[in-house]
Amino acid sequence: MKMTSDGLTQGPRVFGKLLFVAFLLFVTGCKTTSATTALPKILKEFHDSDAKTVLVAAHRGAHNGNFENSIASTLRSIELGVDIIEVDVRTTKDGKVILMHDSSIDRTTTGKGKVEDLTFEQIRKYRLKAPDGRISEEKVPTFEEFLEVAKGKIMIDIDMKTDNVEGIFEALKKTGATKEVFYFDNDYEQLDRVAKIHKGAKIMPRAYNFQMADSAITRFSPEVVHIDSKFYTPELTKMLRANKARIWINTLGDLDDEIRKGNGRKALREATKHGANIIQTDEPETVLRLLREMGLRD
Repeated sequence: MKMTSDGLTQGPRVFGKLLFVAFLLFVTGCKTTSATTALPKILKEFHDSDAKTVLVAAHRGAHNGNFENSIASTLRSIELGVDIIEVDVRTTKDGKVILMHDSSIDRTTTGKGKVEDLTFEQIRKYRLKAPDGRISEEKVPTFEEFLEVAKGKIMIDIDMKTDNVEGIFEALKKTGATKEVFYFDNDYEQLDRVAKIHKGAKIMPRAYNFQMADSAITRFSPEVVHIDSKFYTPELTKMLRANKARIWINTLGDLDDEIRKGNGRKALREATKHGANIIQTDEPETVLRLLREMGLRD
C-alpha cells in the first residue's frame, strides 16, 4: 500500500472514507416508516398553539458524541425522534450556503479562517472537529446537502447568520423542503426580507422583553416567538397564546447543566412553568425521555 507523508498507509484511510460515505448514503436512503410519518404529526402539533405536547429542538443537531451542524447530528436527531433541528447557516466568499455556527471555521474544523473570506472549495478541504479534539471523516456540509437528509423527516429551524436569504430560499425550493422550515433571527428587518422573498414563510422572531414580543406579534403574526427566562411570565405567555403563538425557550447553559447532573425534572419544570411549549436543548435524548415521563408528550 502507498505510504502517505504522515506515515499512514493510503489503503486503510481511503477504505475508511469509503465506508463512512457508504454509511451516510445507506442511512439517508433508508426512509423508515417512523421517520417519514413523523413530520405530519410534528407539523400538526406545531401549528396548534394550544396543543399539550412540548416540542423538542436539538440545538445544532443531536451532537453529543457527534459533531455540531453535521449530517451525523442530523441523522441522530431524526433517529431520536426530535421534533425540530436547529442549524446555523452562513455564506462562503463565493456565495455557497453552508452549516456553520461561528464566523470562523477554527473551532469546529481542522482549518482556520473566516467563512466570508474562504471559498467553499477551501473550506471543503477540512474535516469537522469536536470540542474534545476528535476529528470526523465528515466535512462541512452545504445547506442543500443537509436539506436532502432532513426534508420530510423533521422540522428545521434556520438560524440566520447570513443575509443571503435568496441563497437559502433557492436551496429550499431545489430540495422541496419549504414546508418544514422556519426562519429565526433577532433582526426584524432581516425577517421582513425573508417574508418578502419567501412568501408564506414561517418566522420565529427573537424577543428580549414583553414590548418586543408584542411588537413581533403585530409585525409578523408568527406561530412561534423565541423568549428567554428574564421576562418569562404568565402575562407574556397569556398574550402569546391569545395570538396563537407557541412559546420557545432554551435550556441551554444552566438548565442543561442541571439536566446533566441528574436534576432534569426540576429543570424542565422551570422551563415549562408558565406554559412554554418548545424547548431547545443540547441534551435532546434526555429531555425527550423526561418529558414523556412527566406526561408532557407522547
